[in-house]
Amino acid sequence: MDIRIGVHTGEVEFAGDDVRGIAVNIASRISELGIEADVLVSRTVKDLVAGSGIQLSSFGTHILKGVPDEWDVYKSEV
Repeated sequence: MDIRIGVHTGEVEFAGDDVRGIAVNIASRISELGIEADVLVSRTVKDLVAGSGIQLSSFGTHILKGVPDEWDVYKSEV
């Protein structure tokens, strides 16, 4: 099964069985930028994994619907 994944980290809210908040929205918007088998991450995640050996390349700067500012997005080179 081919999937695309968007990864971001930040505060979330739990409402019963639901998870919501700006971090969830950002991860969702980032995943929408990819195609099958892409793993895309925010600059926040890139900074947190620095020195880990995870290889990331620039996927450009994007405006994410419903999210303020422009966002640097990176693609995993797995």
